[in-house]
Amino acid sequence: MKPIPPISALRALEAVARLKGFSRAADELQVTQSSISQHIRLLEDWTGRKLLVRGARVSEPTAEGLKLAQAVEAGLGTIGAVCAELRSRPRGERPLTVSTLPGFAHNWLFPRLIRFDELYPDIQVSIATNPAPVDFRTGNEDIAVRYGLGGYKRVHCEKLMDERLFPVCAPGLTKKKPPLRRIADLARHTVLVDDVVPLRGKAPNWRAWLEHCGEGALDLPRTRRFGQSNMVVQAAVEGLGIALGREPLVIDALTAGRLVRPFKETAVSDFSYWIVCPEDSLKDPRIAAFRGWLLDEAAAIPALPDPLT
Repeated sequence: MKPIPPISALRALEAVARLKGFSRAADELQVTQSSISQHIRLLEDWTGRKLLVRGARVSEPTAEGLKLAQAVEAGLGTIGAVCAELRSRPRGERPLTVSTLPGFAHNWLFPRLIRFDELYPDIQVSIATNPAPVDFRTGNEDIAVRYGLGGYKRVHCEKLMDERLFPVCAPGLTKKKPPLRRIADLARHTVLVDDVVPLRGKAPNWRAWLEHCGEGALDLPRTRRFGQSNMVVQAAVEGLGIALGREPLVIDALTAGRLVRPFKETAVSDFSYWIVCPEDSLKDPRIAAFRGWLLDEAAAIPALPDPLT
């Protein structure tokens, strides 16, 4: 087999050539513009050819870049078609593969999945928690739950649920000193930070919530940072600090009493959760069943428990 450069770099070139811009390609692939630029440089170094003419607003492929981008598009399309054809053939107990982020899987999806198993015992479900963008053309995933602004291109996309933001903590933390009665008291506590870095939209972080409450100037000097939202929730349950709760991820801990809301103020996040799958895949009864079950579960989420103050 002849050597080829990394698939991720080839995908980046194809997206930039088709969309005529680094920013639009980054949005589609859910990576940073810097990542796209690095992929293009890698390809140009690997081929020894200039593949793109970069502009302030529009980037155009060179003749050689266009030739390679068209080959990538044709190759991925062929791979996707073959994978879809293979996966559509009846065989044994092929699982339905669902892609989502680790925090959503751990805090919301896993606790509910037993109900899907009870309703559909003949459908095996496999969960993939790779945070990388989903490319359904590879045939590795059947359906996904993505977190963002929506508007994903060339796929079926519908909103699963919105997100609200509010502080949460272990019940025992509210009974210790220093007190936790006013928003300003947060400055004397350890706050738990989920490092969410969105490509677009306003990050659902402590600063966004404080600004919503009119406390944008409040300094939070004591922070403990985590790379995944499920770690933040668990740290809050263990009493290690106060977390900014993202409603779908903390609702079960709130209703079970493992977490409480010290304040009444809530802010609406720019972000939502979205059901995403190939455009025609809902014809597959397994995918249609899982999509319908997700919507039913989202509709059944209980109301937020009352705050302490």
